[in-house]
Amino acid sequence: MVVQDFTAKTKELIDNLKSVCTSYGLGNDGNEFKIITQVFLYKFMNDKFGYEVKQIEPSLKTDENDENAKGWEDKIREYTDEDYEMLLLQLSPDSAKLKREHFLTYLFDKQNDEEFAKTFDDTLRDIAIFNNEIFSVKTGTGSKITLFDELSQFVSDSSQRDNFCKAIVNQLVNFSFEKIFDQKFDFFSTIFEYLIKDYNKDGGGKYAEYYTPHAVAKIMAACLVDAPVQNVTCYDPSAGSGTLLMNLAHAIGEDRCTIYSQDISQKSSSMLRLNLILNNLVHSIPNIIQGNTILSPYHKEGEKLMKFDYIVSNPPFKLDFSEYHADLQAGKNSERFFAGVANIPNKDKDKMAIYPLFIQHIMYSLTSIGKAAIVVPTGFITAQSGIERKIRERLVEQKMLRGVVSMPSNIFATTGTNVSILFLDRANTKGDIVLMDASKLGKVVKEGKNQKTLLSEDEEQQIIDTFNRHEAVDDFSVVLSYEQIAEKNYSFSAGQYFDVKIEYTDITPQEFSTKMDGYKLNLENMFAESKSLEDQIKQQLMNLKYLS
Repeated sequence: MVVQDFTAKTKELIDNLKSVCTSYGLGNDGNEFKIITQVFLYKFMNDKFGYEVKQIEPSLKTDENDENAKGWEDKIREYTDEDYEMLLLQLSPDSAKLKREHFLTYLFDKQNDEEFAKTFDDTLRDIAIFNNEIFSVKTGTGSKITLFDELSQFVSDSSQRDNFCKAIVNQLVNFSFEKIFDQKFDFFSTIFEYLIKDYNKDGGGKYAEYYTPHAVAKIMAACLVDAPVQNVTCYDPSAGSGTLLMNLAHAIGEDRCTIYSQDISQKSSSMLRLNLILNNLVHSIPNIIQGNTILSPYHKEGEKLMKFDYIVSNPPFKLDFSEYHADLQAGKNSERFFAGVANIPNKDKDKMAIYPLFIQHIMYSLTSIGKAAIVVPTGFITAQSGIERKIRERLVEQKMLRGVVSMPSNIFATTGTNVSILFLDRANTKGDIVLMDASKLGKVVKEGKNQKTLLSEDEEQQIIDTFNRHEAVDDFSVVLSYEQIAEKNYSFSAGQYFDVKIEYTDITPQEFSTKMDGYKLNLENMFAESKSLEDQIKQQLMNLKYLS
């Protein structure tokens, strides 16, 4: 009940911040996303700082029943600079370090001062600088994208900027996150989805920022991590907002893995950073890179590309990459893109298939015992020529296929493309490959203008258990060897391996005779009707005359 209450209150805070933006002409503005997510993050970091320092120094805790009791911010202002510095040194690495003038209560007390908007912007910028080493996202060229922008500058009417910042601060002081920091992944994933739901659309930008449905992310993580592991690396080369990585980290244990990612979109990288902060994965923020994975993969060990223990990806399926097509065909990429690069078409360049490049990149980036799960268009699993076929052959020949799950249509509300999940496992040399047809599962619901298929929790678990137990279930899953797949032209479609069933029914001689008489009668009637039609056609032909 407490969690539900805080979930509702957190969503109310987000809605109230959006209302402030709307009141100042920023509703659905391109910058509203930055304002909402960055203000939310500032509030989260402020409250987490308060939570942490109270754990370190219990005397900072306030008696909630005493209305006149000093707040932790007031008590901490009485610290000497030396004592305060010692307090900061004891903070966990996952918490932002704040100066006393960074506190929300400090801003609240200053809100009636002149040029309050400047004070507000300067405070957020100073927090970003003070925590730059830990909380900045790097670009592929090495420059850093800091935590906060000068948010008041997004209000075009400069005379309203002070009031805008006051309205923001007054929403923040009425709510505290402190009682939710012992919550785990499910709570924060719900809040994160609600926070970004209006901003994670599939329009604009180079890589379409499709949000991976929670059911798909859960299935991918649960099938990849079927036993406890320690000190592993996790990677997503097209990370988006980080849904797949968060589910994977949660399945492994946030303290038992380090996350790496790359994505061409600055917006997606900012979302991912927020997701990491919410989920106690701050230690991985330095590994979040904004850049073009296919053209310039960032993560390396020496001169060679880094290898990872776990890789998850929901890559863009189609994208115009004609401008760097020649670079991808260069000799340095011949091993990574062993199956080739799609040709540049004369028209519709935005429909160039880029997902096979991501599959090849992922295959190249796995450690000797690495595992991967990749969302692919279902057409990939049966294509009988071209790059797709070559990739499937290599997966079988190198014995690194774990299985395929074909998902229901419309599992993604934003695309009508049928998708499957391709599972790789470099250690799966013995076979026991599971091919599953889950396309008949789920319930179709309306979402906006689109139809979407939702899986129930029982159906999600059915997929996970069947896959992890290597079970063959009639008309649902098969368990195969590499040799069997090679014999079927390297098809990864479960349906092509299902047994054709012929049902037999015992009948008496009398029933058999009756059925045969019925068939004969039907045939005679059809023959008679055919003869009648034949006569009519002949008659019509005879009635045709030549007109001179």
